[in-house]
Amino acid sequence: MIIGFTGTRIRMTDRQKHVVEEIIQDAMCYDPDWTFEFHHGDCIGADEQFHNMVFEWGKVIIHPPEFKGMRAFCKSDYILPPKPYLERNHDIVDASELVIAAPKESEEILRSGTWATVRYARKKKKIVIVVYPDGRLGE
Repeated sequence: MIIGFTGTRIRMTDRQKHVVEEIIQDAMCYDPDWTFEFHHGDCIGADEQFHNMVFEWGKVIIHPPEFKGMRAFCKSDYILPPKPYLERNHDIVDASELVIAAPKESEEILRSGTWATVRYARKKKKIVIVVYPDGRLGE
């Protein structure tokens, strides 16, 4: 299973972290024969938290942004060439079967990279799970 992640540069709340981890563990228990691949954008904040959560559970593919000022510089054997934010976010979605989003807002907004990625994933008919700051789930 290929899981993409998008989140805020502000770290996930403790509740978001807990729920994201539960989603992944539930998927891993669903079929023990599945191999897992995780894709994220290598920014400080939620991407870095996600990376630290999953790097022992499967292959981690990093899609770094061109702008180095917000990069987390996570370690992986699979680091793709840097791209502009929008392009690399589309690459994460295109590579994924499931997209997990951890926005900082409790409702969808415009002018947010996380929400733009969610809208693109929906348009591409990907499975999307939004984990709101209070731990609620949405699609």
